[in-house]
Amino acid sequence: MLGLDRRAARYTWTAALIVILLLTLYLIRSTLFLFIVALLFAYLLSPLVDFLDRVLPTSRTRTPALVVAYLILVGLLVFGGVELGTRVVEQANALVKKLPDLIGKAIGAGPMPTGPRSLTESVLGNLQSQIRQHANDIVAYLPKAGMTALSIVGNMVFVVVVPILSFFFLKDGRSMRQQVLDLFEDGPRRDLLEDVARDVNILLIQYMRALLILSLATFTAFSVFFSFTGVPYPLLLAGFAALLEFIPVVGPLAAAVTILLVAGVSGYGNIMWILVFLGLYRIFQDYILSPRLLSAGVELHPLLVIFGVFAGGEIGGVPGTFLSVPTLALARVLYRRLQKTRRTADVSQFVP
Repeated sequence: MLGLDRRAARYTWTAALIVILLLTLYLIRSTLFLFIVALLFAYLLSPLVDFLDRVLPTSRTRTPALVVAYLILVGLLVFGGVELGTRVVEQANALVKKLPDLIGKAIGAGPMPTGPRSLTESVLGNLQSQIRQHANDIVAYLPKAGMTALSIVGNMVFVVVVPILSFFFLKDGRSMRQQVLDLFEDGPRRDLLEDVARDVNILLIQYMRALLILSLATFTAFSVFFSFTGVPYPLLLAGFAALLEFIPVVGPLAAAVTILLVAGVSGYGNIMWILVFLGLYRIFQDYILSPRLLSAGVELHPLLVIFGVFAGGEIGGVPGTFLSVPTLALARVLYRRLQKTRRTADVSQFVP
């Protein structure tokens, strides 16, 4: 009667609801990120819980398996904190105490010798020159970076709440999934939702398992190589690199730069060996280890990964960078499932 088209009005309301939903998600992004981290942590523990649930006596709930899994996790954390954490803290304290003197020596070092030099000497000379030129910037930035890191680590919300939320995800995840499915009647939509949920479940399990194995492999390889070649603070640098493996592209790059800077200002004389090792390990991880850990459903083109990492960093900072790859992988899985369903529907129309 007012000259409004019903279809246009429906599209307008749909677009408005989508905008409101996106705005709401942006406003609660911190809480949403907390729940996403808890969900990913639950997927990290899921294989262990499933194994214990099969091994332990039959129970109506997964609570016994969850309790045993958390006890194992706490035991591993305590063992790691006692055996490795003490040494890492000692090396970190030693680095903090020596860093001003080391950088002062780097600034006051004399000019590099001139004359014919090999390629290795040229690279080392340029690296040391860059360290000297930017030493003041490094000193000025380190306190800020340290305070940022301490504020993140000291956020007890993540330390306490994430395991609690993960416990409920592991305990009631299946029932919550079934409740969502029960909102739809039997038919193509319910079948599509079940297929998508199954694909997403497999994807996240594989992705978190791959991240954990890559992190452990990085810590093992780096600590062994650094200890064998005499690189200063081997466990500290290896642990730092292992943690940054959870941030795609940017994390390993930041770890490599940090390792070279610490080794350079510490007076380590074989930086070229570190460069060679970092390059070879990156090739091994990106082209041998990662493809074996991630199935074809998780793999993404490197250009898409790089774009997602930088776009996620601009949108959400470090959390956006961390979630960029799984978000792209989820979008890819959803697109492939919808495409497969559409092809199946098209074929069924021609089947008598």
